[in-house]
Amino acid sequence: MTTHDIDVLAIGNALVDVIAIAEPAFLSDNSIPKGSMRLIGADDAERLYALLGSTREVSGGSAANTVAGIAAMGGKPKFVGRVAADQLGEVFAHDIRAAGVGFDTVPMVDGPPTGRCLIVVTPDGDRTMSTYLGACQELSEADIDAATVQASAVLYLEGYLWDPALPRAAMRKAIAISREAGRKVAFTLSDVFCVEGHRDDFITLLNGHVDIMFGNENEVCALYKTQNLDDAMAQLASHSTIAVVTRSEKGAVVLNKGERHVVPCHPATQVLDTTGAGDLFAAGFLSGFVAGRSLPDCARQGTIAAAEIIAHYGARPERDLRALVAATIG
Repeated sequence: MTTHDIDVLAIGNALVDVIAIAEPAFLSDNSIPKGSMRLIGADDAERLYALLGSTREVSGGSAANTVAGIAAMGGKPKFVGRVAADQLGEVFAHDIRAAGVGFDTVPMVDGPPTGRCLIVVTPDGDRTMSTYLGACQELSEADIDAATVQASAVLYLEGYLWDPALPRAAMRKAIAISREAGRKVAFTLSDVFCVEGHRDDFITLLNGHVDIMFGNENEVCALYKTQNLDDAMAQLASHSTIAVVTRSEKGAVVLNKGERHVVPCHPATQVLDTTGAGDLFAAGFLSGFVAGRSLPDCARQGTIAAAEIIAHYGARPERDLRALVAATIG
């Protein structure tokens, strides 16, 4: 890969994760579908926060988790995302910088507060997310620095942020700059509701605008309006994009130029919390990609990172990912 100053530049929601452990009854009592990711308003955010009891707060957001994982593997990532000039904004900025990620998006003085994701983890390790986006939605084209994009080997974009108009315009600007500079663009579908809301846009992105696409099997099936994963992957393979389909305990499938690489999952020591598994898979994959690894080894690196993250609460690595990768694939 050509010379670059930044391995991966990610654009995404700058959120603070508020993690609580609760029984499934908490979800049913509050009419929250188990395992879902839904958007909520400020009032609901305050109400649920008060009901959750004991919580852990750590900076999160899908793409932010990914670049934190890349930093943990020794990479040089940077993150672009909007926070407010408030307490949670300071928590986010401190945490992500402490993780080794460059972050210099100017916080908002006026406008909505910093976004937060209320994560309820049930005893089976499943997670249910209620997200108040707040300041995240105010990211704009003015926050995209052309020189930074041009200096980044890979631009990584979060599907969650495609919904609001301002961030979507910012990401389109970043894609144009990256492609003109001959860099690579990666995109994650993020969630079924994102796919269903922006299916045409996402398929357009696959036609020559992104080089790597990440999605789990439900998201990929939703993209092509089918319940048959083989049919969905056949349609996905028709694009020139490197497509990476994650399948939880079944591992991952990488599609590229008529080739299909099936990579098994890496065994986890335990499954406590699946929050961030897809984010860390992307971290491992992209770290390997920038380092010039083969696509199957990129996916293996992704499964190693995902297995580490589901073995504990929270979406930031707690073990030495570089050592885990070195011990497994060298």
